[in-house]
Amino acid sequence: MTSAIVHERRQLTGLAYRLLGSLSEAEDVVQEAFGRWYALPAPQREAIESPGAWLTTVASRICLDQLGSARVRRERYVGEWLPEPVPEDPLADPADRVALAESVTMAFLVVLDAMTPAERVAFVLHDVFGYPFAEVAAILDRSAAACRQLASAARRRVRVAREPAPARAGVVRAFKTAWEAKDIDGLIGLLDPEATLTADGGGLAAAVLRPVEGRERIVRYAVGLAARVSAMTLAEHPVNGRPGLVVRQGGAVVAVLAFDVDGDSIRRVWAVRNPEKLRRWQAAA
Repeated sequence: MTSAIVHERRQLTGLAYRLLGSLSEAEDVVQEAFGRWYALPAPQREAIESPGAWLTTVASRICLDQLGSARVRRERYVGEWLPEPVPEDPLADPADRVALAESVTMAFLVVLDAMTPAERVAFVLHDVFGYPFAEVAAILDRSAAACRQLASAARRRVRVAREPAPARAGVVRAFKTAWEAKDIDGLIGLLDPEATLTADGGGLAAAVLRPVEGRERIVRYAVGLAARVSAMTLAEHPVNGRPGLVVRQGGAVVAVLAFDVDGDSIRRVWAVRNPEKLRRWQAAA
């Protein structure tokens, strides 16, 4: 029984991360769910036929509560909020690398964040993890038909946003090279005319408070930043399983960039600057 419970930890963390967009908060949720499990009297635990299902229900409900309060916290958040990016650890054991490979992309997490809490839970549980609507209904305390409608609405959001094809490493590498060289023409050629850049500083690091729209404005911002920031270095690194860039200054990670690439054009850039969301990257560095 204990080995079966421990085996659930990775899946629960993946579920909570998709629901909350924060790996640190996801780990707290999983810890609380396990705490509730071990707080049960032994006879009660032994009577539960599916510990995994029990833990999923508890973790999902904790996430649902947090999603409701998160909307209030976002109203006080300084600037744009972006999901916490996840680094790939080349020294991790194979099981951990498999868990990381199953992490969702930044683009998908951004779409999830635009959903209502109920839509998000219904969609992630059913469409991502394959839970039947009857079980989703028990978690959300709604009818199976209502949960089916929630997931359908969420699915439409995903289709409208269109999850991009995997970002080509060559395009991200070309962006890095052009940015380092302050090559304005090169950067413009890599960006879609209607590209957007969204930065998240959380009030703890300098960042634009609103999305930068249009490739010319993005290029001016990027080149100006490179000129102002001394000793800035760029390194290619997977971000949530897709090609991305890590920005360092004085050896410290000061930003992580994720990209949405369509063909040879970059449509969206997400720059996470909030140091609270970069702690894992500092440790990896």
